[in-house]
Amino acid sequence: MPPITTPPDGTAGRRLDFWRDVVSRSFVPLEALPGDCSDFRAELRTARIGAVQVSVVTAEAHRVARTRRLIGSDAPDVVKVSLLLAGHCVLTQAGRQAELTPGELAVYDTRYPYALDTDRRSRNLVLMFPRAMLRLPERDLRRMTATTVSCREGVGTLVRPFLSGLARQVDELESVGTSRLAENVVDVVGTLLAEHAGAVPDPGDEGPALLTDRILAYMEQHLADPTLDPDRIAAAHHISRRYLYKLLAEQGQTVSGRLRERRLARCHGDLTDPALAHVPISAIGGRWGFPDPAHFSHVFKTAYGISPREARALLSA
Repeated sequence: MPPITTPPDGTAGRRLDFWRDVVSRSFVPLEALPGDCSDFRAELRTARIGAVQVSVVTAEAHRVARTRRLIGSDAPDVVKVSLLLAGHCVLTQAGRQAELTPGELAVYDTRYPYALDTDRRSRNLVLMFPRAMLRLPERDLRRMTATTVSCREGVGTLVRPFLSGLARQVDELESVGTSRLAENVVDVVGTLLAEHAGAVPDPGDEGPALLTDRILAYMEQHLADPTLDPDRIAAAHHISRRYLYKLLAEQGQTVSGRLRERRLARCHGDLTDPALAHVPISAIGGRWGFPDPAHFSHVFKTAYGISPREARALLSA
């Protein structure tokens, strides 16, 4: 998608009105208010990969705000994540403020009012995607809203160059990006947010439903790890293996059954991804916890009614 820039002529007020229409169409309905800048200019570069929108916003000082008036009953259930690339900004939501400097990010929930203020020319990478993709328990999302997350330590040191690379290549993403890449982008962000959320609370304080959500999110984030097993999952959540089995049984599932189902789903996604057509079927199975090709073929056919090779052939057809 070609970049959108404010018109070179006209007043700063008219350019700001133009910008309000641009960001409202590109993200969610927003107000755009002037900042301490006599000559407002802005640019939006954006791409869509799968269900994820990747945007780079460069703008002079101003404020964008999502007010209650702009949030309708049919508002999309999406979240936004902003990584500041240059400048300075402050995100306000849910009574909290996150002050961002380059290399820091914050998440905000578009179901509720928020405001983003910049006091100088700034550049942001903005990711927007359905909230369900994040696989972060609702309690953790609420805790993380409008919280400054550093990408200068821990998992952030791995996340920052990955997201910065997306920003540099935003103009080419639609031609090379895939739904699989979209999932990876959200998984990377989710891993960082989960780390920042801190230690897991005592299950007695958290409640079984929220604890189960957290466990399922943890399993999803570690599907590719061949060492993932019930003991490790239970230990990561400070519960017994017996209690882990009980929680999943209440969902009509077993631990091994859930892992197998989700790993097979990832295999199916990779097998039907044109960008991965060159990857051997055995490598895809091995990547998601099925090192034995014969066993992989058997469990895949049991789940989907066709073999992995037939699934890939459908892509070619």
